[in-house]
Amino acid sequence: MKKTTIQHLIKKKNEGLKITALTAYDYPTAAIVDEAGVDIILVGDSLGVVVQGLDNTLPVTMDEMLYHTRIVARAAGRAMVLGDMPFLSYQPSLSEAVTNAGRFLQVGAKGVKIEGGSNVVHIIKELTKYDIPVMAHIGITPQSIHRYGGYKVQGRDEKTARKLLEEAKIVEEAGAFSLVLEGIPPELGKSITRSVSIPTIGIGAGPGCDGQILVIHDLLGLFDRFTPKFVKRYANIKATSVDAIKKYMAEVENGIFPGTEQSY
Repeated sequence: MKKTTIQHLIKKKNEGLKITALTAYDYPTAAIVDEAGVDIILVGDSLGVVVQGLDNTLPVTMDEMLYHTRIVARAAGRAMVLGDMPFLSYQPSLSEAVTNAGRFLQVGAKGVKIEGGSNVVHIIKELTKYDIPVMAHIGITPQSIHRYGGYKVQGRDEKTARKLLEEAKIVEEAGAFSLVLEGIPPELGKSITRSVSIPTIGIGAGPGCDGQILVIHDLLGLFDRFTPKFVKRYANIKATSVDAIKKYMAEVENGIFPGTEQSY
């Protein structure tokens, strides 16, 4: 299968074909996601919550993100791997933003994702100047939870909806090749999607987006500390794993495992 490219994603949008995206943080998971045929694998800073057990994404470091991106990229033969730029990896200065984004490409990513709209336009322009593809991200931006007072749906009133629509056009003009829309009303998601020429990837933004993304742990039932409204669980791997481990324990305790087949 051919590798997913920016041109492939734009072609899908223009032809009305949906784009699929998932997160992955390790080699075996990325290999499974890639084999399934997903278009985009995002190595999200969400690993801070679902892998590291943190309360939010803010403590995740560049070194941690690079480690996970490197091993995910090894597994991805078809999907486009994107690295999620963590908190303070791009905000302090343009030079830091370029250096850190470039490090993602050096370990195998094909682009980066950064949170923000008009406040990061100068960063998007600088990164694209150095041929670093940028996926923008507006709506609920997890790195801004303290400013918003938590994970609150954005764009519910006319004023904020209009502002998000403007932000989408601004990041497109700045050079972003795609746009994540998180935690906004469905009609606004559809309106933004129709207003920009770049693909929109929704997460809690309704079915009118060009594509959808979920955290793999949510989709497979591997994380249940909390479940956002936009999540649909397609499997319960946690329960299956617990059952398998209990069977293993019982066989060990009763002298069944290892048996003749597992002995030299």
